[in-house]
Amino acid sequence: MNLFDLTGKTALVTGGNKGLGKGMAEGLCEAGARVAIMASSESVYEAAKEFCEKGYDVIGVRCNLGSEEDIEKAFAEVVEHFGGKLDILVNNAGIQRRNPCEDFLMSDWDDVLNVNLRAVFKLCQLAGRNMLANGGGKIINLASMLSYFGGYTVPAYAAAKGGVAQLTKALANEWASKGICVNAIAPGYMATQMNTRLIEDPKRNTEILARIPMGRWGNEQDMKGIVVFLASKASDYLSGAVIPVDGGYLGR
Repeated sequence: MNLFDLTGKTALVTGGNKGLGKGMAEGLCEAGARVAIMASSESVYEAAKEFCEKGYDVIGVRCNLGSEEDIEKAFAEVVEHFGGKLDILVNNAGIQRRNPCEDFLMSDWDDVLNVNLRAVFKLCQLAGRNMLANGGGKIINLASMLSYFGGYTVPAYAAAKGGVAQLTKALANEWASKGICVNAIAPGYMATQMNTRLIEDPKRNTEILARIPMGRWGNEQDMKGIVVFLASKASDYLSGAVIPVDGGYLGR
């Protein structure tokens, strides 16, 4: 038996049209899963087309994750496409706003918390209901290094990612005995669009690289193994964990 085989499984990856989300969606596809990628922009359809051209079974679903109504509608579309059953949820989508704490706008705070935490809970709730009715499943949330510490000029993001870590544990407490494993991945410093400003800042880039034992920023390829592990039978006795994928950053 291949513990990592996802053949016949269905998965939803939010933010699966680019960056880490696209890498994780591809990893799930490579393991045999049918995948729906969900994002707010039209590019989700182009990304789904790219996957299909590689021979994978992928659909794109557009959704405004800041709207509860839109989330419910998009989730229903995904479940209908999969014949009523969702096996894997990857809550990856997120937004960022930067400003010193004393100048941080409440509108930015609300936007970040709405997408990065409230939408995560809503999707977990919808997926949980489906999985409870269908015998179980795997929920994988994206936490962050800022689930462990506070960062600079990103108070809303830090608060949301701290919340994601605790939400993951709360859901695991209630659902692990019912066949649903809920875990989180905490990516380290990743070379994504969200971190462009850090990468382009010589001082911060040097500081960050100096603390990463592997000596490099991570990328979407580094996320494939962990997401397949958490989505597969290989992790059936793991729930409530927040797993760093950080090149050794936290151990420094």
